[in-house]
Amino acid sequence: MRQTHRAGEKLFVDYAGATVPIVNASTGEVREAQIFVAVWGASNYTFCEATWSQRLPDWLGSHVRAFEFFGGTPTMVIPDNLKSGVHKACRYEPELNPSYQQLAAHYDIAVIPARPYKPKDKAKAEVGVQIIERWILARLRHQTFFSLAELNQCIRILLEQANQKPFKQRPGNRKQCFEQLDKPALAPLPKHPYQYTDIKTAKVNVDYHIQYDQHLYSVPHHLAGEKVEL
Repeated sequence: MRQTHRAGEKLFVDYAGATVPIVNASTGEVREAQIFVAVWGASNYTFCEATWSQRLPDWLGSHVRAFEFFGGTPTMVIPDNLKSGVHKACRYEPELNPSYQQLAAHYDIAVIPARPYKPKDKAKAEVGVQIIERWILARLRHQTFFSLAELNQCIRILLEQANQKPFKQRPGNRKQCFEQLDKPALAPLPKHPYQYTDIKTAKVNVDYHIQYDQHLYSVPHHLAGEKVEL
């Protein structure tokens, strides 16, 4: 059934299936950049950028830059069940990664992942990804990029054109709809942007030390054998 989206309520986020190769000018090594996409439910206004990976730091960093691009935050974010963001997928009570929970608390938003194997839950993101692939990535497929910054500069120019492309079935375009619908309903950004914090569970060794990133750290001795949050 047709979904009704209220202004400023839902922001759908996902990664495009297509990637963009970036060539290292010194070594000739080619790395595939991932394309992050965020789409508003009410206005269809879209943000996208390239990152090196879909890992948690890049995933959360793209959220931060998307909020800054829009100039505010939604009531809720609807992601796919990406392993970086959703620790345990569940139809009713999905378990988010602790760092993702921290970002949600920092911006005072709700994160409600789409149900597993239910693409219609995030139909806006699916359509947004198709638009980005057709209007932006397809136009860049014959260009060679040597840095992530160079790729994102080209993406930003084409993204502005895509958001100003007139609708086929109704008057106006995505940017005009965003200015009229979503933008007035956005919550303001906090004073400082979210900074990524790595959070993991570690077991304390018998010598009351824990290991992180090939370094050992001591903890109170009575925690030996216990699991702690690092």
